[in-house]
Amino acid sequence: MKLFTVPQIRAWDAYTIAHEPISSLQLMERASTAFVKWFCERFDDRCTINVVCGMGNNGGDGLVVGRLLLQKCYKVHVFVVKHSLEGSADFEANLARLHPMTTVHWITESTDIPNFSQQSLVIDALLGSGLSRPTQGLLSEVIQKINASSATIIAVDIASGLFADTPNAPSDIIIKPDYTVSFQCPKLAFVQPQSAEYVGEWQVVDIGLSATYAEATATPYFFSTASFINDFKISNRRKKYAHKGSFGHALLIGGSYGKIGAIVLSSKACLRSGVGLLTVQTPRCGYDILQTSLPEAMALPDWHWMVNTTVPNIEDYSAVGIGPGLGKDPLTLQLLRELLSKLTQPTVFDADALNLLSENRELLTLLPPNSILTPHPKEFQRLLGHPWQDDFDKLSLLQTFAQQHQVIVCLKGAHTVVALPNGTLYFNSTGNPGMATGGSGDVLTGIITGLLAQGIPPHQAAIFGVYQHGAAGDRAAQKCTQPGLIASDIINEMGW
Repeated sequence: MKLFTVPQIRAWDAYTIAHEPISSLQLMERASTAFVKWFCERFDDRCTINVVCGMGNNGGDGLVVGRLLLQKCYKVHVFVVKHSLEGSADFEANLARLHPMTTVHWITESTDIPNFSQQSLVIDALLGSGLSRPTQGLLSEVIQKINASSATIIAVDIASGLFADTPNAPSDIIIKPDYTVSFQCPKLAFVQPQSAEYVGEWQVVDIGLSATYAEATATPYFFSTASFINDFKISNRRKKYAHKGSFGHALLIGGSYGKIGAIVLSSKACLRSGVGLLTVQTPRCGYDILQTSLPEAMALPDWHWMVNTTVPNIEDYSAVGIGPGLGKDPLTLQLLRELLSKLTQPTVFDADALNLLSENRELLTLLPPNSILTPHPKEFQRLLGHPWQDDFDKLSLLQTFAQQHQVIVCLKGAHTVVALPNGTLYFNSTGNPGMATGGSGDVLTGIITGLLAQGIPPHQAAIFGVYQHGAAGDRAAQKCTQPGLIASDIINEMGW
């Protein structure tokens, strides 16, 4: 699914109106109908609903929502904040349609703001996605009153006060919804950590905007959904006479004294990803552990007892992964430097391999094109060598880094974002907070390495691997609960 900026969404609306037999008023009706369908599937008519509207088109959506809910016999109170002299044309048209059905309560000053019951629902239709400056005055007062009410809050398209494509200041007054129901596509703010409390649980509803426009319009932003992943056509079916040699031979290098578990987790995940053969190089202290815990893998012990020091003959391997539990010993740094000089196959760099790159920045220039880096935010900050100002600055820096070094970066976290060398960003749709546990990243490294070994192109291996890692985590959380989830549970739920 493509993610569009606000100017593109406005152009999408205009294109739909210009090329299909529909007016802006009818499009507003269609969008509000989709919102109400979502709403009625979750909330029954025993609740009291307060629809709080501005005077723009988002307010017009709110008026239509109020009318449609009244028609379905919900108990609805409609409030309009008088923040301008007149409303948009579509707002005024829907206000006239609503008048015969109910009394509209105007909020013209602070004393008009009602006390919203904790047991009620508030539908936020104050300000839409086109907002370009922070809320002020009466609008800010209304937003603060809604937030303080403890009522269940549902935002129409986007929370009022939240910028869709640019960062908000910490002092900005923004609705804090429990749910956001967005029209046609997610907004970029929905997948940024700093926006989390201003988005809540979000859902996209289809309002029938032109498919032609969506297909023809370029964007660097994508959201990896199940249907998008299916387009990769990565099959789980195997030919009858296939053998282990048909599915690649992966090499994983990792582990150090006290951290052998990391490479064991990565190795198990690599095998579960479908690779035919796996060789794992660990320091000698990990030999017995690996042979005992993972008999399906071939062990390649380094001569050193504590750390990895020696680059094996890598010609026989179809993909390499390095980093889980690796440590940063000077001898291991020497191994990484030598490995970089010999690599020709696709490779995943994780954990201490990334930290060694950060501390020895000249090695970044040796990364083979389309290498896959899997940092968490702190590791990525170290790779950059400086912090970012906000989430949107982080995205810009991520794009630049991937383009400058011609690598693929999987920046881990909620909605893990995969940056490609051409500057495109893919935000992941799977995963949950239970995956914030030690070893989860090691599992991802194993999955992607196994996919690469099977011949899947690096960009697809990264996007698909991140998606399936999150999907397995979601299945594991259903069984174990999010607090009870550990990295091994993710491996146990792998498969596609």
